[in-house]
Amino acid sequence: MQINADLHLHSKYSMACSNKMELPTIAVEAKKKGIDLVATGDCIHPKWLDDIKTAATDDETILINGTYFIPTTEIEDKNRVHHLLILPSISKAEELAETMSKYADLAVDGRPTVKLDGSEIAQIAKDIGAMIGPCHAFTPWTALYAYHDSLDSCYGDLTDYVSFVELGLSADTDYADRISELHRLTFLTNSDAHSPWSNKLAREFTRFEVPSIDFEGLEKAILRKEGYKATLNVGFFPEEGKYNESACIKCFTHYTLEEAVQNNWRCPQCRGQVKKGVYDRVNELADLETPVHPDHRPDYLHLAPLAEIIMMALGHASITTKGVRTAWESLVEKFGNEVTVLLDTNPDQLGIVDRRIVDAILAFRNGEVIIHPGGGGQYGWIGLPDSENKPKEDPTKPKNQSSLFDF
Repeated sequence: MQINADLHLHSKYSMACSNKMELPTIAVEAKKKGIDLVATGDCIHPKWLDDIKTAATDDETILINGTYFIPTTEIEDKNRVHHLLILPSISKAEELAETMSKYADLAVDGRPTVKLDGSEIAQIAKDIGAMIGPCHAFTPWTALYAYHDSLDSCYGDLTDYVSFVELGLSADTDYADRISELHRLTFLTNSDAHSPWSNKLAREFTRFEVPSIDFEGLEKAILRKEGYKATLNVGFFPEEGKYNESACIKCFTHYTLEEAVQNNWRCPQCRGQVKKGVYDRVNELADLETPVHPDHRPDYLHLAPLAEIIMMALGHASITTKGVRTAWESLVEKFGNEVTVLLDTNPDQLGIVDRRIVDAILAFRNGEVIIHPGGGGQYGWIGLPDSENKPKEDPTKPKNQSSLFDF
């Protein structure tokens, strides 16, 4: 069966997260979004683990309002690298919490920082049968390639146990598949959501072919056993990410790599720090001039949340305006969920809303949007084309956007 999964988010017990990040709310919003399997996030935080245990049917089943959950946690190691762990059961989450409590106060933050390196965390994950991989691997803060030049540098002898890499908002398949060491891994696209609303939850997600909606089924898909696998990655255009291009973290002025080096990574405008962008970092790491996708690699579909597409189409300043909300609710009520609207619905059926919204959805389906890259901590943004202002391609940045009608 095909399922949509968002395997990285946080609870209300993580810093800078909405107090609405509670299991029942996440379950309802995931259903509206079209997501079948959702990470619990933060599963070793003591209070959140209690909430998970209360909601669970049994040790391996967490099903709330038709949405399945799987225990996960993000852990920061002593070198500031973040790791995503996907666990088989609640009892294994309890076992992990007991082990990790020796190296951190787990009640402080849902995403704990532990006094261990990547290889030590991977060994613990292996011991309890959890899957592990680097979170948002390319971002210039708290990520694998921010502090290491290879998987082996981070995970050492446990490198072969790593089964996936999370691309993050500033990277896509074309970026990551220029690095040969990543070819064996399954790529995950996840939201890292800090609030449950539709513009954050599952803003990136992965579609899998699985035998069952549980850890065993997901493990077979991530490890590509018995023909099961990831079948589609859905996420941002990488230029939308906050750290796509090298830019100043104070005034957000963008610089080429050469300009940043010449200025010793200091902004000549305001003297702020210039943070190296994902695009430049990938160019440093890449051992391939162009991406080479292994046979198991699914297509990557660039998309934006439906509410944001409606907002752009109507020219509104926020996704919370009455016009945006009314159109979003009409489409989701009619077609069941947001993913169905964006990916699967025939254009002729979308006529229940303003034609500008239909045209905007089609522009995304066909990759006909104008992209303004982010950098320095400021998100990029997308513009919609018109007859006089078609998007311009940057020949140095390969894209593999296909028409959504291909899926």
